[in-house]
Amino acid sequence: MLILASASPRRRELLARVGVEPVVRPSDVDESQHDGESPLAYVRRVAADKAAACARADGDFVLAADTIVEIDGLVLGKAADDAEAASMLRRLAGRTHRVTTAVCVMGPHGAREVVVTSEVDMVAFGEEVIADYVASGEWRGKAGAYAVQGIAAALVSSVRGSITNVIGLPLADVVALLRETGAAEVSFRHGQPA
Repeated sequence: MLILASASPRRRELLARVGVEPVVRPSDVDESQHDGESPLAYVRRVAADKAAACARADGDFVLAADTIVEIDGLVLGKAADDAEAASMLRRLAGRTHRVTTAVCVMGPHGAREVVVTSEVDMVAFGEEVIADYVASGEWRGKAGAYAVQGIAAALVSSVRGSITNVIGLPLADVVALLRETGAAEVSFRHGQPA
């Protein structure tokens, strides 16, 4: 059995695209960044902690992931309120930032990890666009206060790297990891999940 240690509907949807239907068991771990912890160390630690929190001794596999948005060496997590979301969007407007996802698969033979980074170019936008986007509420629960798979796609001019990474799960790398570890069968049938 494959356990997905995440409540993210986006991660479930991405896995379903390739025929993977995990059992969802969100993990409850502290996702705060430690003092002096680099963005890379932070995202790797949180993904591993999520996997460990859901691991069981019965031979099941656990898939856990954590995604961060980074700009100027600063990690932009999930905004707590409208003001923080607007502040994050101001920082991202007209600039390039990095989205990094760490994925950990834990199973009977230990843990395997992959880390994927994409670069995202945002168009320049002003206060009116920020106010409209914040009012939409789409930013809630999203690292960096935006969802590229939603209306915020109009704020992104280009992505270098995996677009599914920016959504929250680098699907090509995850499929390879699931196949390598034997954690799940992946099926492609006429573009529909098996």
